[in-house]
Amino acid sequence: YSGASVPSSRAAASAGPPGAASARLEGTDAPEYIGNLGVKLYDGERAQFYMRLFSYARYLNQKGLDPTYTDSFGNVKEVPLRQDFQLQKFFLPFSGWFLDPKFRFYLYVWSANTAQGDPAQVVGAGNLSWVFNEHATLGMGITSLPGVRSTEGQFPYWLGVDDRMTADEFMRPSYSTGVWLKGSIVPGLNYNAMLATNMSILGVSASQIDNTIDTYSLMLNWLPTTQEFGPIGAFGDFENHQDVATRIGIHYTHSTENSQEQPGTNNIENTQIRLTDGNTIFTPNLFGPGIEVDDVRYQMMSLDAGVKYRGYALEAEYYWRHLSDFRGPGVTPGLIADIDDTGYQVQASAMLVPKLFQVYAGYSEIQGRFGDSNELRLGMNYFPKEMRGIRVNGEWLRLDDIPVGY
Repeated sequence: YSGASVPSSRAAASAGPPGAASARLEGTDAPEYIGNLGVKLYDGERAQFYMRLFSYARYLNQKGLDPTYTDSFGNVKEVPLRQDFQLQKFFLPFSGWFLDPKFRFYLYVWSANTAQGDPAQVVGAGNLSWVFNEHATLGMGITSLPGVRSTEGQFPYWLGVDDRMTADEFMRPSYSTGVWLKGSIVPGLNYNAMLATNMSILGVSASQIDNTIDTYSLMLNWLPTTQEFGPIGAFGDFENHQDVATRIGIHYTHSTENSQEQPGTNNIENTQIRLTDGNTIFTPNLFGPGIEVDDVRYQMMSLDAGVKYRGYALEAEYYWRHLSDFRGPGVTPGLIADIDDTGYQVQASAMLVPKLFQVYAGYSEIQGRFGDSNELRLGMNYFPKEMRGIRVNGEWLRLDDIPVGY
């Protein structure tokens, strides 16, 4: 999650008694909530600090799933069925600038309670950046590879609560350590280019990473009519655009991935390179006895488009993934042919009562050599305070042969 932009200081510092214990911080008014940015803790001549909080409680019922499935190789596998209550996630980011408004920080603590006991159950991470101007910001640290629309930084302003559609989840890159340059070329035309360590760094230690850096991700989006698409490019039209807002985006990601560089299946924001039948590409003996893929080249492209008008939104994305250059014990040239997979998703939403009640529907498909799958979802959001800050969500999903779980 790349986070929202942070404005420069708007108030001059004022002196306060040394050591005074007060909610009124030196050089600032009392902490206040600012929509889409969080709680402003401090605003002075030499620093500005914001704090945000994202968390949700959830009831999940998966008892309608089949208890087993058969993959494309004829293997029968069990599906763990869940029904539970969870404080699902706790995400506490701090953002702002220090000494110079151009020097920005975005640091956070992140915990997924469903992963209690896993090595990456609690993560402290973030990034630092320097804003040259509106055309160029240079950053380094952990952020999302901009390989699909949902990793451009729209989280948590999705239609569902913290759950991507399955084609997106199957195809996308994840969060990694790297360096990036992003900005606006002209109003309404934005870019992001990132060079990273690997496709997913959370849950992966430095000793597991090879010394070849060839993971890069590129994004270009165009907002032709209004030069914006809602705060942080959000999904849905909560803002009730009175002029037609449109966007077109293109993304590309390349990486040579090693089996050790992939996080465990239960780690936070997990991503795995899988076949369309759900098998991880690095599974020993998957392609035959004594055959094990240790390295694979991943390339993925996505195209997206969207339109918003008076509370209605229609948004879609198409994905293409190419896997090649398989290497490992027992893998001989030509043994595993290059693998091409495609997918798409379409989401439609409507604010039936402005600022208060939203309904949405989504459909997604994945097609590939090892099987096809599809997803249908229907959902609703209720915003009791008529702000994005608090919502109640209900969602129903029908999943057919889905290769991912998150």
